[in-house]
Amino acid sequence: MDVAELMAEGPLPDIVIGDPNAPVTIVEYASMTCGHCANFHESSYPVIKKDYIDTGKAKLIIREFPFDPRALAAFMLARCTGDDEKRTAMIDVLFDQQDQWARAENASAALLNIAKLAGFTQESFTACLNNKELQQQIVETQERGQQEFGVDATPTFFINGDKYAGSLPADQMAAIIEEKP
Repeated sequence: MDVAELMAEGPLPDIVIGDPNAPVTIVEYASMTCGHCANFHESSYPVIKKDYIDTGKAKLIIREFPFDPRALAAFMLARCTGDDEKRTAMIDVLFDQQDQWARAENASAALLNIAKLAGFTQESFTACLNNKELQQQIVETQERGQQEFGVDATPTFFINGDKYAGSLPADQMAAIIEEKP
């Protein structure tokens, strides 16, 4: 894997969690409606964040790989929150509450309820979801992952350029991080 190519700026600025200069880079391609992605964010991510991201040993970059319109809408809302901190918080909430909105009969109403917690109004919610440019950029991020890096499932991780498909338990990801220079 060409790490420089993997780290090259895509259609959207990367969502970076942690020190941008951390020696280990974890790139996660995720779908907001993916159960394995939610499981990673609920089980493994808190441990990895505490032990590696918060200590400056690693950074996590989340890239959009939506498998369906609901996942696309959720990523669009996360992007519309503004800064990285709010965006990351929105992603956390969306994964935590995935069962409430991803399988809801009325996904739009369920997403609006979550978005309101992040400060959205009905108007800003609608404007965000109608942003065709943002929608296209997220689709291009997914296509780039698929075509250039062979991503075909979520979650897919690249740790300093090495590819790992599927949800990684915290201890397995920690061992991989520890092996990196």
